[in-house]
Amino acid sequence: MTTAAFAATVLWHHDQPQPAIQAKIVEAAPAIPRQYLALVQMTEQAAPAAEGGALEGDRAREENQRLGFSGATGAAKPFRAIAAAGEDHDRALQCLTQAVYYEAAREPESGQRAVAQVVLNRVRHPAFAKTVCGVVYQRFDASVCQFSFVCDGSLARRPLPDLWSRAKRIAADALTGRVEKEVGTATHYHADYVFPRWAPHLAKLAQIGAHIFYRWPGGWGMPGAFTGRYAGGEHIPAFDPSRFARAAEPAIDYPPVAALPERRAANDVGGRMDPTKGWKLSIPDPQASGGALSDMLARQQKAAPVTLAADDHHLQGVQP
Repeated sequence: MTTAAFAATVLWHHDQPQPAIQAKIVEAAPAIPRQYLALVQMTEQAAPAAEGGALEGDRAREENQRLGFSGATGAAKPFRAIAAAGEDHDRALQCLTQAVYYEAAREPESGQRAVAQVVLNRVRHPAFAKTVCGVVYQRFDASVCQFSFVCDGSLARRPLPDLWSRAKRIAADALTGRVEKEVGTATHYHADYVFPRWAPHLAKLAQIGAHIFYRWPGGWGMPGAFTGRYAGGEHIPAFDPSRFARAAEPAIDYPPVAALPERRAANDVGGRMDPTKGWKLSIPDPQASGGALSDMLARQQKAAPVTLAADDHHLQGVQP
């Protein structure tokens, strides 16, 4: 990361009033039914755009269109677990605003509300953390996190004020009970230009803008499964820009060509032209040169055509 980028990161964090920042999120491991363990592991260990088994680009869009939508599950219940004032509210609002902004700043407003809904759906589902920041920053210190912006250096980018204000308004609405009905109980989504290997294993609910939304399959994705209670105690992990510093250029084990010693006599030009001595490049046209080329062309012009006998497949005529 350049000095300018680091300075922008510092300014961004100072511009936004934030409460005390903790180093880590510590929460109890979620209770996951045995039949869902492999699926949860699949969705946690692979980011859609980075996993080895994911399709991208036009092929991904074709597969996404081929995958059908499942039946609706009904809208999620309004989320009103956090009081309108206090540290938990301020931190939750900060984390949810970041998710909406960095995940969907250029998406339509309904798409941004859908991202906020996914975060809050996760808070109430047994598979995820029980705080807003805990959900947003899940696996933030791993190579693959649940929301890519927390572990790919995106937080170093200073937000655009107008887009940030809109994201904050949408996040505030979600924390006071506004529901995006179109995505129902969705807990996952990805952009339409990737096709993650977990997509066929989840229930596809809706597409809003460039994002496609999914719920868990079976009863675990139905409203009755969302039994988790908000735990409180919101924590925002410290952003460490050194994690994203540009790696040092690899050292080469051989000298560059310019550094190699000269190994020819001073009067040996070796095919090199020195324009300081008035030399000019002059290469004769091959047709104008003599020697073996001229002899070969002359023989070819005098030679009789080559024919192939239909009966015995022997070559006839004069060969050059």
